[in-house]
Amino acid sequence: MNRGKFPRRGEQGRGFYPRKRGWQGRGRGSGNVGSTAPATQLHILDMLRVEPGPYRGWKMYFPQEAYRDGSSIVHKVHAVEKFIAANRKSYSHTDIEVRKAFTINIKTVTNDIDFSESWPNFMEDLTDNPESSLGCVGLAMHQYVLVALEEDVRAQLQGTDDEVINIPPVNLPMVRARPMNFEPVTQLKNLKASYYGKLVSVRGTIIRVGNVKLLCTWMAFHCTSCLALQCVRQPEGIYTQPTVCIGENCKSRTFVALHSSEYTQTVNWQSVRLQELVADDNREGGRIPRTIECELLEDLLDSCVPGDIVMITGIVKVRNNEDTFNKKAPSMFLMYIEAVSVVNSKNHSVAGYSSGAGIEFNIRDYYAIQQIHAETRLFWLLVNSLCPTIYGHEMVKAGLLLALFGGSAREDGGRADIHVLVVGDPGLGKSQMLQACAGVAPRGVYVCGNTSTASGLTVTLSREGGGNYALEAGALVLADQGCCCIDEFDKMSSQHSALLEAMEQQSISIAKAGVVCSLPARTSVLAAANPTGGHYQRGKTVSENLRLGSALLSRFDLVFILLDRPDERLDGLLSEHVMALHAGLARKATGSSNGSELGSPEARDGLLRERLRLHPEDELDPVPHRLLRKYVGYARRYVRPYLSPKAADILQRFYLELRRQRQGGDGTPVTTRQLESLVRLAEARAKLELREEVTERDALDVVEVMRHSLVDTLSDEFGRLDFRRSQHGSGSSSHGQAKRFVTFLHRRADTLSRSVFSVEELKEVAQVANIQVPDFFGFLSALNLQGFLLKKGPKLYQLLSVDY
Repeated sequence: MNRGKFPRRGEQGRGFYPRKRGWQGRGRGSGNVGSTAPATQLHILDMLRVEPGPYRGWKMYFPQEAYRDGSSIVHKVHAVEKFIAANRKSYSHTDIEVRKAFTINIKTVTNDIDFSESWPNFMEDLTDNPESSLGCVGLAMHQYVLVALEEDVRAQLQGTDDEVINIPPVNLPMVRARPMNFEPVTQLKNLKASYYGKLVSVRGTIIRVGNVKLLCTWMAFHCTSCLALQCVRQPEGIYTQPTVCIGENCKSRTFVALHSSEYTQTVNWQSVRLQELVADDNREGGRIPRTIECELLEDLLDSCVPGDIVMITGIVKVRNNEDTFNKKAPSMFLMYIEAVSVVNSKNHSVAGYSSGAGIEFNIRDYYAIQQIHAETRLFWLLVNSLCPTIYGHEMVKAGLLLALFGGSAREDGGRADIHVLVVGDPGLGKSQMLQACAGVAPRGVYVCGNTSTASGLTVTLSREGGGNYALEAGALVLADQGCCCIDEFDKMSSQHSALLEAMEQQSISIAKAGVVCSLPARTSVLAAANPTGGHYQRGKTVSENLRLGSALLSRFDLVFILLDRPDERLDGLLSEHVMALHAGLARKATGSSNGSELGSPEARDGLLRERLRLHPEDELDPVPHRLLRKYVGYARRYVRPYLSPKAADILQRFYLELRRQRQGGDGTPVTTRQLESLVRLAEARAKLELREEVTERDALDVVEVMRHSLVDTLSDEFGRLDFRRSQHGSGSSSHGQAKRFVTFLHRRADTLSRSVFSVEELKEVAQVANIQVPDFFGFLSALNLQGFLLKKGPKLYQLLSVDY
């Protein structure tokens, strides 16, 4: 036997031979590969026979077709050969030999005039009969690589010995064609039975990746009576035995599978699950997002991980459902896609960040982005367009908008995402702003904390058949290179530990059941939380109001506090905004003295809050969320700002000022984490205006946003800014009498092992602590309102910060 002509095990993939169900053997001695009649059972000698003709790899691609000059297949192969010869610079035969596959751009092929004349129905044939069409393309490339390799061998041999004339034949396994840019892109909801056997392109998010397994395509058997050897194709990997023996005058029907035979062929196989991408204007509530199984083979293995946005081009096929074998169950089939090419969005990235999240731009989008960028008050327009239904909260919207743009990706793998926490009283629009951010972000995931689990946020390890495990992505992994909006952040106290690694290291590690791996989670966490007790207590810190750990709270770049303060002027403007919103009317100028004063140029050129505020006389035409999403995606993909010396000096001086003011031992330390936050915010501010340089104005705006956040989180119970106040510890000022009184009361509670005290006992503690207040009962009432004490009776108070 001439085994050199037969490819070795593992070099052939599914589809090496045609896969049509219901093939029947033609009896003993059947299996003539050159015949046009189908044959499942092939003799070993027939498989090793070389088909006459110029193409030595003909049987690899068309095992059931005989070579005939002038046939349609030969004509198509000639057309592809001419195209490859005209574009030989785009293909390296050495790379194709190593990879055993090559990519072909469908748009480039269809735009070639000579190819279109030679194969005018290329797109129709590729769509309706993909296996035969891709076989023609692969055979042409196989012949091109064979000829190029033989020329290399001839050049090497002739260079060493001029008398060498006979060149040994070069053996080359099957070469796969990987089409790219195949259009149109089919939505999963339109993928019906009419697409069976056709080539389609689908786009979505990978939510599950299985392990790599071996799939048998051809199995060798020998007869127990005459020991005749034959090969049987295993359709779709289903174990299939021979029907009859091919030996002479042998009627045996007992065969033994030869798993270790060199004629038993296996390929690497992997299954992934693809979930559809739901656009903002096409959201369908009340159902689970559609998914479809996809099978990857050979060089496509491990081309994606959970959370990646991919474009998969493949052939639609079906398989029997497991319940079909039950006679009482209805006859059902499962549809899947056998992938022929996979294009991952992160392959077109810079430093691992694609930041485009699969958003495509057309000429109309570019004109719209240019028109938005031409606005004079661009920051004001985008801030007020983020969530137009919510009036006010300009600084909070500015922080959320900067988080959507994010900083510049760093080559060393440092964090470029901005995390924002919004805390405040109920009914101030926190959830609406988060939902708006999830809709504007190029890749946004919105979850609610009270209905989420730790595995639902990170990653799940699920068991497959055969004892293997598969990874299923959670919310943070699905929001990779986007933003994850978490509402009701205070209701998920048990899941806070799952966020620590994702928010700083930008990855999620898992070590379960012998599986140790790490998945990327480069996402901005935008969280909204309600304080415990329903109302924010200024006497307590953010950590005490939310019962958050200091490690998690320190990972947020910005922490905003929304308080429901009565304000006659703002309440009037808010009521006018709400009424105009419900009446469907545009805001009109009021002509009031307050409005004209606030709208003066002097006020607008001052603080950032005044420059961003929507005044009564302003005419706002908000940018639609769909277009704003395109603008954000464009900035994240193409703009990479860098710090100018003046901007760096401003940020450095502000950081050093914080370090000087925060030297108390009990205060929250200001570290380089805050300095890196300032840099990321400044880069986002420049990216918002599509500028490559962070200017001095950007740095000043970012400092004001950061100062606004610090003023809210570091104000004491009397509204004073106290930098010795611990952001993560006790809420009272370190030098205040309330702090000293509560400290001494803690010691008394620890000594007596009880938390309820009478007024007389509280007076004794005040005397020991040297507390001097004009109204002691008013002092106790203030501690009661701040949440330190709970009034249990006429003269009884309970200390709430102990567990006795």
